[in-house]
Amino acid sequence: MRQSKLRIFALAGLVLCVGGLARLASSQMPALPPLPAHPSTAITPQSLLATPIEEHQTNAAQLNRGRYLVAAGDCLSCHVREGGEPFAGGLGLNTPFGVIYTSNITPDKETGIGGWSADQFYRAMHDGKDEEGEDLYPAFPYPWFRRVSREDDDAIFAFLQTLPAVKYTPPKNDLSFPFSVRSFVGAWNLLFLDSHGFQTDSNQTAEWNRGAYLVTGLGHCGACHTPKNSFGADKSKQEFHGGKLDNWVAPDLTANSRIGLGEWSVNDIAEFLETGRNAHAAAGGAMADVITYSTAYLTDADRRAIAAYLKSQPASPATAASAPDARAMARGAEVYSDACSSCHLENGVGQSRIFPPLGKDAMLQQSDATGVEHLILAGTQIGVSDSRPSALSMPSFAWKLTDQEIADVSTYIRNSWGNQAPAVAASEVAALRKKLHLETVHYTDNSGDQ
Repeated sequence: MRQSKLRIFALAGLVLCVGGLARLASSQMPALPPLPAHPSTAITPQSLLATPIEEHQTNAAQLNRGRYLVAAGDCLSCHVREGGEPFAGGLGLNTPFGVIYTSNITPDKETGIGGWSADQFYRAMHDGKDEEGEDLYPAFPYPWFRRVSREDDDAIFAFLQTLPAVKYTPPKNDLSFPFSVRSFVGAWNLLFLDSHGFQTDSNQTAEWNRGAYLVTGLGHCGACHTPKNSFGADKSKQEFHGGKLDNWVAPDLTANSRIGLGEWSVNDIAEFLETGRNAHAAAGGAMADVITYSTAYLTDADRRAIAAYLKSQPASPATAASAPDARAMARGAEVYSDACSSCHLENGVGQSRIFPPLGKDAMLQQSDATGVEHLILAGTQIGVSDSRPSALSMPSFAWKLTDQEIADVSTYIRNSWGNQAPAVAASEVAALRKKLHLETVHYTDNSGDQ
């Protein structure tokens, strides 16, 4: 003990000595001039969404309305590829039918929508038809966008026409069918497309109706958060019961208290939409982009309207999970202590709004464990906003943990601190590792070891 105290005093003295030398050196040096300002003139997604159209410009009110609605529709998340220009498209969307690449919606007349009319744009948004009247794939969320008013569609189109034109042609779609699926989209529309636009509910408040308009229309939340049938259409009477896409799980958004938003308040949901985090969770995966490019730009009133509408959704049916194997839980506890507890702490309480708590976590308890497995294998970054600009990361553990270890720790956190969910098998992790191209050890953006 005495030697430890001596070492501590010696270390403290060293720190004081170095600090004193630093202060002495700074007192003998002339004051440095302030660093010059270097404002970036580069066009960024954030600058396009955040910069108002000047009022003296023709139809400025409509353009600013369109700019806001483009954010509400989360258009940028899909229409920008890694390293590409905003709204120029080229992002590959992984669907059960293959990869569909997003289109260029800049005003370039050859490769974008510069040659379109407002009527053609409305037809695309409302009926899923391109400029030549050909059917668009429902990967473009016109089943939801068709609920948007003509006035709002015209504002969106007007704003898109003000963007820098980018000459870029996305790759051809890579579908798993030997024939053209596009010819069958018309039949899909007859079977699954609602025939009506948005309809207000006179029995509900103006706030609720505004939330319904955003959630079921431009926000197209059901595109991810509603389970799909074998044809890629929403399963009947399962709105917001959770869905799976691109090797992620979009969690249940109903009043289910275990796997949904039952334990969240309106304020909790609004805070999450604004900052990408709250006392319950943090937005990673695809939801991180939704925060960064969409909901962070909404008004407080619209975020609360969305929250009010979601809080009104009836709970999905309760499901029970059998108790996990005790040996898997014991192994998982050891992995957790070694790899996870430094951030989420041994008791899983995390660190509020930095590292989310794991107890009674809705995302962890989804019946499909793909989201948890993906987080551990590949890591993720949390969505950012003006109020929370730090891009906090969950590191990848694909390089460190085996399939069995990831299965065990997933089972452990899904069944600890009040959680209850099906156990995870090593074969599931191995299959996902292959899909994510992580069989060979290599660095990822979230490896945590670069």
